[in-house]
Amino acid sequence: MSFTKRRSGSFKGRSLPHYSSVVQEKYHGRTYPWFVPLAFVIPGRTTRRLRLWLPNPRRIHQFSVSRFGRKRGFVFMLLLFAVLVFAMFALAKRFATEEKTWPAFTGDPPTLVYRREDLQRIWTWEISSGHYPSRRRLPEQLWLKSVIDNPSLPPRRASLPARFRAPSGPSTTTTRGIGPRRTYLDIRSEPPHVAYPPRPVPGSVADLDIVMEHCDFSEKKYVRDCLEVLRLGGGLDNGKRLRRGKMDDWKYIYLEQLDGSNGTVASDVEDETPPLITGIARDSIDPDNGLIKKRGADWEVPPIALPEPRKYRSYQSLSSPCDPETPRIFHMFWTGPFTDKPYLALLSFLFTQNTGLHLHDYPTETAACRPKFWLWINPGPAAAVPNPSAMHDMFTELKATPWAAPFLHPRFKDIIQFKLWNTTEQLDGVPELANEWRTRESLFNSGGHVISVPQKKESDVTSASAGGENATDTSKADEDDLLNRTGSKSSTSYDRLSVILSDMARFILCHRFGGIYLDADTLFLRDWEELWGWKGAFAYRWSRLEKYNTAVLHLNKGSALGTFLFRTALKNDLDFHPMTVSRYLKEAHLEGLLLRLPDALFDSAWLNTEYFQWERPPQPFFTDFQDFFDTPLKISAAPHALGFDGFFKGAFSYHFHNYWWKPFDPARNWPDLGPQFIAGERVARASARAAARSTMTGEKPAETEEEEDTVEDDQRDLDWSTVLKRTFESYVRGERPNLYGEWLEW
Repeated sequence: MSFTKRRSGSFKGRSLPHYSSVVQEKYHGRTYPWFVPLAFVIPGRTTRRLRLWLPNPRRIHQFSVSRFGRKRGFVFMLLLFAVLVFAMFALAKRFATEEKTWPAFTGDPPTLVYRREDLQRIWTWEISSGHYPSRRRLPEQLWLKSVIDNPSLPPRRASLPARFRAPSGPSTTTTRGIGPRRTYLDIRSEPPHVAYPPRPVPGSVADLDIVMEHCDFSEKKYVRDCLEVLRLGGGLDNGKRLRRGKMDDWKYIYLEQLDGSNGTVASDVEDETPPLITGIARDSIDPDNGLIKKRGADWEVPPIALPEPRKYRSYQSLSSPCDPETPRIFHMFWTGPFTDKPYLALLSFLFTQNTGLHLHDYPTETAACRPKFWLWINPGPAAAVPNPSAMHDMFTELKATPWAAPFLHPRFKDIIQFKLWNTTEQLDGVPELANEWRTRESLFNSGGHVISVPQKKESDVTSASAGGENATDTSKADEDDLLNRTGSKSSTSYDRLSVILSDMARFILCHRFGGIYLDADTLFLRDWEELWGWKGAFAYRWSRLEKYNTAVLHLNKGSALGTFLFRTALKNDLDFHPMTVSRYLKEAHLEGLLLRLPDALFDSAWLNTEYFQWERPPQPFFTDFQDFFDTPLKISAAPHALGFDGFFKGAFSYHFHNYWWKPFDPARNWPDLGPQFIAGERVARASARAAARSTMTGEKPAETEEEEDTVEDDQRDLDWSTVLKRTFESYVRGERPNLYGEWLEW
């Protein structure tokens, strides 16, 4: 063996073995085989195992160390591993065709039950109906052979004749715009009327493609910057605009122009519409190649049946402000006693939306479409069947509940409606489910976790209804049972069944009636006019993950997308969990039809609560959702000083993620709506104060006269939840106008 002397006096070359302990010496002194057997369990055959011979890492490590030394041996192993990985990808690139796809080893079984031909029909129907007002590319995996006319997109100005443009490939990935041109608006309050922002222009539309450019977390966009674009482009920075210069790139709200009037129109950009595709012939290839079907299930037969595509009508072409094909209904689902949570959701709706309550008599002919709020009440436990008098009982209870009674006032009858939820009736009302949902094992499936609901014995029902000796005791004992919970009373007593039921209810309501669904832990922060104008379906992103959160969900009434979702869910045990719905759409290449908006629009605190974007957080800076209710001392000066105007300004809503048991206003935990509703307030005041005294003394307090409020009753620093509650209530009391400077007229 030869050695070469280093400059430092040491030798370089092949190093002698070095062991730090006797144990290591014994370990290295042993020779290991080049291959070792490994046994793998065969699915479905637990008694049989598949035996494979794989390279032995110990033998490779032993060889590299003895041959090159410890340090160089380690580097050799890394290089060898890199070469193997590169070789695998090179072979796959060389020999694989574009039709072949590698299965995704995510641990989740496939869910797909529709063939590629059906998926093409779904895309074609939605685009032709004007439900895809986007220039985002279509998935190549669809194998669309020709360009689809898109009535919700304006035509583009071609920069080159079609014969000089290279085809995009064997499948078309764009649509041909044939719709009205777009004029993008510069919305702002005009001096001297700058105290409040202007209402959105009736019929205006939010270009969500532009919103994605400024807000997409996947493109490393900050929530803080997204909210600034949203408020400036929406004119919410009334009289407070500090930015200077041209802001055309931040204009995301447009009007459709049937007469081709002047403005910043989308036809000023290069045409991307390719000619008809005549590329690679696919007739000799399996038409479903690349699609991974659900195991044990057959493809859906017959092929998906869809009605004629809807005729797209722009706002300017309607005979009345409201389009019957896209009703403006906000849906919300609630189970259990009516509390301050749906109360504040309804107040935020009145404070922000264009309900016309500032007009004594709402005009029959107006430029704006008046939105409605349907609050669906499930009167008992999620697994219970409503009794015949459920509707009467529901309204009787609402009238007796101080949190709910104010919304039964005749002033709100045209915009707020309470609806009785009946699971059987709703499922029978969905054509895609009506004939088959009863054959399923359970209706309560969340992410593959099925909760079985046993049927009650007739003797048990008779005994309970007759008021037997142990009926009351049994009722109390079972009240907190998973199957009998009505609402979430604490973090440890969570009504999981109602949450699972609501996962399904949102899709049913939007598919049957149209509109937008919102979770009951959601508060409105601005007018949604521009979102109603966007005819496409949407939900929003699950924080950092490329998954859906359906706490906000818009589906078009009776759409092809809805048909796909219900039939797919039916074949997957009626699982409507957002993560599972994400799989349905991803595996079918339909994600583009349910736009996954950034959570900055509806859930601006979420990324911060998961430790993202702390270096540049939005205002306010929440590190936990509980901060909304218990604002940390270091930022507790902001709520009272800034008020509603400083709370995620620009976002459309705020989602506080459960916390049903936390009161918005601990010091005044009752509806504070003024003399108009003083009777209910007195009842709620007495109940709240009695509960507080009982907690302090442990004894049932005696009835006392109504006490006079003092400022000392408040905590020194008001939390954000308290500020928002008192802001909305002061509007109903007539002490301030709403977000847009409109005073409530009684």
